[in-house]
Amino acid sequence: MAKWGMVIDLETCTGCQACTTACAMENNRLPGENWQDVLFYSEGEYPHLNLSWLPRPCMQCENPSCVSVCPTKATYVDEGTGVVLVDWNKCIGCKYCMVACPYGVRFYMDEAPVVQPDVKATYPGDGKRTWNPPFKMPDEYEDASKGIGIQPKGVVSKCTFCYHKISQAPEGVADLDEDNPETKEFTPACVRVCAPKSRFFGDLDNPDSYVNQLIADKGGVRLKEETGNKPKVYYLSGGGSPVVPGNRSRRS
Repeated sequence: MAKWGMVIDLETCTGCQACTTACAMENNRLPGENWQDVLFYSEGEYPHLNLSWLPRPCMQCENPSCVSVCPTKATYVDEGTGVVLVDWNKCIGCKYCMVACPYGVRFYMDEAPVVQPDVKATYPGDGKRTWNPPFKMPDEYEDASKGIGIQPKGVVSKCTFCYHKISQAPEGVADLDEDNPETKEFTPACVRVCAPKSRFFGDLDNPDSYVNQLIADKGGVRLKEETGNKPKVYYLSGGGSPVVPGNRSRRS
């Protein structure tokens, strides 16, 4: 079984947010509810100002704090892929997982809309769904037990690494790549649309995977190592980054 992970190259990422848009369309996200967020921040003062950005998906931790605090066991780690998922059939919307997540990558859909007008009112749901967008994914992809599709009211949602895609990948493949015809359709949406090719996705347990090569050769780092969560998302920053000062830890 694969242990899927992602590598994001901060040296080539342009902050275009194509990953944000692709994820929203692939996973039926509300405007402003970005599973694939790109955070922008500035350093210095005008005219000596530097604008930087940080792509921030769910870190898909090996030791996820969100799982340990869930009172109903709605948040869990899928055994076949290592992906952290939310079972909407069990979720009671208590938000404990949102508090426990050190990366701020979970969402509660019933809160006030981030972007106006409220598209939930424009495309009202049918009772089971909170809304019914015209671009929604095919019904056969939806799976409430894995947090895929348009969720019901009162539950938490998060990035699934496009579980409905990667879980169908051929067994034994080392990497899922947009440029490989054999794996293209199984590659996460954010990776497929990345114009500067800054995102890479593969099996962290496979020593021959390209993601492992990148982590080893370019000193991949993980955010907030001190939490012990062991994220499966690694960043390449040329050996150092203001985003993760002093953090040069490699995969353990």
